[in-house]
Amino acid sequence: MLIKQLEGVRIVLGSQSPRRKELLANLGIDFQVIVRETSEDFDPKQPAEDIVRCIALDKLEAFHDDTFYDSLVITADTVVVHEGQILGKPKDQNEAIATLSGLQGKEHDVLTAVAIGYHGKVYSFVERTGVSFYPLLEQEIVHYVESFLPLDKAGSYGIQEWIGLIGVKALQGSYENVVGLPTARLYQELKAIISAV
Repeated sequence: MLIKQLEGVRIVLGSQSPRRKELLANLGIDFQVIVRETSEDFDPKQPAEDIVRCIALDKLEAFHDDTFYDSLVITADTVVVHEGQILGKPKDQNEAIATLSGLQGKEHDVLTAVAIGYHGKVYSFVERTGVSFYPLLEQEIVHYVESFLPLDKAGSYGIQEWIGLIGVKALQGSYENVVGLPTARLYQELKAIISAV
């Protein structure tokens, strides 16, 4: 069983996201959080899957020193893609309201890339989930943005918050992926990595 196999392995989550921290903890894995600053700039001409994977790998690269050689380091990045455009974190409440207004009654994709470093090897994958919203009233969107301040969230919303409870019509794929960490896929990837060592 993976949890037993990971006993004695130092596991590092390279993310300051409280949602990723909670999701990883829910897997029953002991880990510590260490965050190293990296740039999240990207070339908007690249495919979204390449962008999110590159950002996750850049975050992992920040741990590329002997201190972490024997550690299992996990980094991740999430982007929202709507009509071919990447929706990052909003600059302010007005941008958040505009972004959410554009998602109403439509479908979009949430992509989370996970990068894993262990014993000098690098592994990565990208998980995609389709999300569709019911049409929401402007007052509902404004209430959500003013009450929950989703300025730290790609696409201007957290599916685990009020707007997800009232607005999400359907999901195609992993719910946890939309929250920020595809736990089932991560668990399977970690099993394969540990078994191969």
